[in-house]
Amino acid sequence: MAEKKKVEAITGRDEDFAKWYTDIVKKAELIEYTSVKGCMVIRPYGYAIWENIQRILDGMFKATGHENVCMPMFIPESLLQKEKDHVEGFAPEVAWVTMGGNEVLEDRLCVRPTSETLFCEHYANIIHSYRDLPKLYNQWVSVVRWEKTTRPFLRSREFLWQEGHTVHATAEEAIAETEKMLDIYADFCEKSLCIPVVKGKKTESDKFAGAVSTYCIEALMHDGKALQAGTSHFFGDGFAKAFDITYTDKENRKVYPFQTSWGVTTRLIGAIIMTHGDDNGLVLPPAVAPVQVVIIPVAQHKEGVLERCRELADTLKARFRVKLDESENSAGWKFAEYEMKGVPLRIELGPRDIENGQCVACLRCNGEKSVLPLEGIEDAVAEKLAEAERLMLAAATENRDRRTYACRSLDEITHCLAEHGDGFIKAMWCGDEACEDAVKEKTGVCSRCIPFEQEQIDTKCVCCGKEAKAMVYWGKAY
Repeated sequence: MAEKKKVEAITGRDEDFAKWYTDIVKKAELIEYTSVKGCMVIRPYGYAIWENIQRILDGMFKATGHENVCMPMFIPESLLQKEKDHVEGFAPEVAWVTMGGNEVLEDRLCVRPTSETLFCEHYANIIHSYRDLPKLYNQWVSVVRWEKTTRPFLRSREFLWQEGHTVHATAEEAIAETEKMLDIYADFCEKSLCIPVVKGKKTESDKFAGAVSTYCIEALMHDGKALQAGTSHFFGDGFAKAFDITYTDKENRKVYPFQTSWGVTTRLIGAIIMTHGDDNGLVLPPAVAPVQVVIIPVAQHKEGVLERCRELADTLKARFRVKLDESENSAGWKFAEYEMKGVPLRIELGPRDIENGQCVACLRCNGEKSVLPLEGIEDAVAEKLAEAERLMLAAATENRDRRTYACRSLDEITHCLAEHGDGFIKAMWCGDEACEDAVKEKTGVCSRCIPFEQEQIDTKCVCCGKEAKAMVYWGKAY
C-alpha cells in the first residue's frame, strides 16, 4: 500500500488561513492540546524551535551584560496591589490560588502574569548604593494569563517567555537600555527569523500597565494581520516609588532608581509559521530550525548508498544540525515529511550521485534544486542556508511592503481594506485618544505603533482633520 503524504491533510493557506495554521501546528507535531482549555503541550519539535530561539537571544543578552535569574511563580495579592495601574491592567487576566492544601489562604496568590512586582521586592532588598547599579537581570519562565480566546503560540493561558528587568541610576541610562533591547529584538527577528519588523512606540492607551512608555516591534503576517513580536518598556521611577526602592548616590543622597522591562514569547513561533509557511507545511529559518539539513538516501537498498550517506552526515554534523533518514519509507514520503517539518535544506544522494561525486540539494523556501559537489560540501551547504535566509527575508519584506497602504481619511482606509484585504495602514494622527478609538470603531483597525521612522502622509489627522502630530501604523492584529 502506498504511503499517505501528510501534506494532503493541510487546508490551503489562502482558502482558510486560521484552519491552515491549526493544521500546521498539529501536523508538523509542534503542539498537542490538553484537557485545560487554552493550555498546550509543546512537543519536542516545537520545543526545539524555542530552544534555538532561547539560545540565540540568551547569547545576545549575555553579550550586553545581562544575567539570568529565576523568580517565584506566585505573587501575594498584597504585593501585587502596591502598583495600582499595574494591577488594574492585569486584573482581568489573573489566575488566583485561594487554597494551600486544605487551608484557605489569608493573602491569596496570583499565578504570575508578569514579574515586575517580584523583581521590585527583590531590588528593594539588594540595592542600597550607587555601586549596586545597574542591575541587568533576565529570566526564562512561563506565565499565566487567563485569555478568553486562545490559539496555539499566539494566545494561550500559559506560555513561555523571557522577561528582562533592569535598574539604572538615571532615566537616560534606563531609556538607552529600553531602546537597546528593542534593537536586539529587531535584529534577531530580521537576521535569525527572517521577519522584517517596524520599530516604534505604543500610544498612551496601548502602553504596558504601569510604564511611562512602551516600545515595540510589529510584524505583518502573510494574511495581512499585524503581530506584536516584542516589547520594551521604560518604567521611569514609578515602580521604585511604589516599592520603596532607594539607593545612596555619590552625593550621599537617598534617591529612586529608574527601571525597564522587556520580553518576547513563544508567540515568535506563531510568527514564523504565519510569515513563512505554505501549503506544504512549515518553512523554517535556518537559524532556529531543529534540523537544518536532512539527507535522503535514493535507492538506499543498493550497495554503498547508506554508507556514503552516513559519511556525508558525519561530515556535515560538525557545522550543522543534520538528520539522515534511513527509514524504509519511500523517498517521496520522506520529501513530503520534511517539507511539512520545514527543514531548510534537503540533500538527495543516490548511486549515480556518488559515482559523479555530487549530490542534489533542494531549498525548502522555494523548492529550487541544484547540484553540489561532495568535495567542499560544508561550504556549499553554508552558502545554501545563507541563500535561504536571504530569500525568506526578501519574500516576507515584499509581502509587508505590498500590503502597506498610505491613507488620508477614514473612508480611504475602509475602501483600501475592502479592495486589498488586511495590511498595514499608514495614516496621520492628532494624538487624541478619542480619535484613536474612533478609527478602530469605524474602520476595524487599531493603532499598532508610532514608528521611529516618520513619514508625512498628510498634515491633518485621519479622523478629526486637526493638525497631525505623528504618522501611525494601524492594522488588524492577532
